[in-house]
Formats: sequence, C-alpha cells, structure tokens
Amino acid sequence: MRIIFLGYHNVGHACLEVLIDLCRHCGDEIVAVVTPADDPRENLWFASVKDLAFANYLPVYQPRDPNAPEFVEVMRRLEADFLFSCYYRQMLKQPLLALPRLGALNLHGSLLPRYRGRCPVNWVLIQGETETGVTLHYMEEKPDKGDLVGQKRVAITPEDTAVTLFARMTVAAGALMQETYPLLRAGAAPRLPQDQGQASYFGGRKPADGLISWDKDAVAVYNLVRAVTHPYPGAFTFFKGQKLFIWAGKPLADALPANPGVLRQPGLVAGSAPGEGLLVATGQGHFLITQAQWEGQPEFLGPVIATWDYLLGESLGEKG
Repeated sequence: MRIIFLGYHNVGHACLEVLIDLCRHCGDEIVAVVTPADDPRENLWFASVKDLAFANYLPVYQPRDPNAPEFVEVMRRLEADFLFSCYYRQMLKQPLLALPRLGALNLHGSLLPRYRGRCPVNWVLIQGETETGVTLHYMEEKPDKGDLVGQKRVAITPEDTAVTLFARMTVAAGALMQETYPLLRAGAAPRLPQDQGQASYFGGRKPADGLISWDKDAVAVYNLVRAVTHPYPGAFTFFKGQKLFIWAGKPLADALPANPGVLRQPGLVAGSAPGEGLLVATGQGHFLITQAQWEGQPEFLGPVIATWDYLLGESLGEKG
C-alpha cells in the first residue's frame, strides 16, 4: 500500500508516528508527507510533523495551496492507495480527495457528527461537555461529513484545560490509527453513515473571542477561561480601558451573600479571598481569579491578585 499523509500539530505527529511503525512491519510505503509551513508569529508549542518525517527519511511537501492543480498532479503521479489527513490546516477539494485508490480519510477531534468544524477541543470545553473524542472518517468536500470508520471516546474532567484534554485526545488519535489502519488495508474496516440529524458545526475562533461576558454564570466563565488558557490566546476582560488576561480561576456558586444591585452586579469585583485571588460577581455565582496578567506585564498568581484592593467595588467588563 502507498500512503499520502497530510498532517500538523500533535495529532498529526502521533498519527504519522503510528503509520511509520505500521508500515515498517507490513511493508507499506508513505510516499509523501504534506504539512504546512510553520508561522513564525504563532506560539509553536506542539510537535513537528516535518521534523518527524525528515528523521525517517520521508519526502516532505509544504504547498501553499494543496488544491492547486500543479500540486494535485504531483500527488496523482504517486499512485497512492490511501490519503490520510490528521489535523492538516487547509480544506481539501475533490480533485485531491479523488486520487487515492482506496479512499481519503480524516482524523477529526470530536465524536462526529457533533462538533464538526474548527477548534473542537476548545468548543467542547466552552460548551461544558463531559465527553469528547476522536473520529476517523472518509472525507467529502463538505467538512467532517463522510462515513465513519472508528472513534475513541475521551472523558473531560472538571479540571481539564484545552492543553490537558488535547494531550489525551492525541493519545487516543494514535490508538485509533493503530487499530483502524490494519483493518483498512485488509478491506475489513467499518463504513458507517453519520446521523446527519445529530450534526452540529462550530467555526474557527479568534483571540477576540476570548472576551468574558460576566453576565453569564460562573461555570460558563470558567469554561471559557480553561478552554483558551495557555498555550491559547487567553480569556480577558477590561478595567478602565486596560486589558486584563485571566489565565485560571474557579467558579463558586455562592461565595458571598446576595446583595441585589451590588454583589450580584455582573463584573463587580465583590471581594477577595486571602491568598487565593479576587471574587468577581457573574450572572449566577462568583468567579475566583487565581492567575491573571495585565497586558504587557508579568503574570500574577492568587496571593498577589488578592492584594489588588484598588479593584474592590469596581466593575470589569468590555473596553470603553
């Protein structure tokens, strides 16, 4: 069997690592590794697919547009049996998807048909889910819509951030590839249509989407904070026009007694917890800030934040 592999990030690295090992044992060949060029402006905290391919003497391609006719022609000449896309960053169009003799497959970071689209690891946390997973499926031009081959479930703990959850999803992705590739090459893998009635789609996220809405309940604020904390751009709020990043905290159902118009005013810094941080009123309950950073300054932990008395009785919210 001849394989074209497109991948990026930790999931791409894990899946390529598995395929390299499987191919060594069964005699199959990875004839191309396609991966985006790294963006020097990005926080490159993840493993390199390119470096793994080079270390294993595999041919690497980094096209600006994988759907460009000239690149599709190069891939056509490789006469591939399978194409795998594992966290590759660009959408693939039908001319490329039609090349492999036995199919083009994608590794997606959710339990399809739910959470199709971009940034599923962030979205499941924002939405307060308790379970997610990874899915291997056949590719169509419409994103994440094709028939299912296999899935691995991953539990979400209340303490998870995007990076801790993504680490377990990466392990699950490698395990799923380990299980399904031998079935695919033997022609014995399942091919199950997705239940389109259960589908949900979420789009990409921008740093500006990290703005906290204090009128939501404390758990929703917490879910946003943990979904976009390091190494992601972070959740934030403003105080008198100055941006305040909130990197960690926890929801408290009733940290302070009710006082309508004061303590329940969303965004109000309602008190401090000695050695822990500041309490901010939300639409329901309070949120305890335990790790924060004024834009352009060092990060501060709870004991320091708890001394920010000048914020007590003040309101956090949108800029201006």
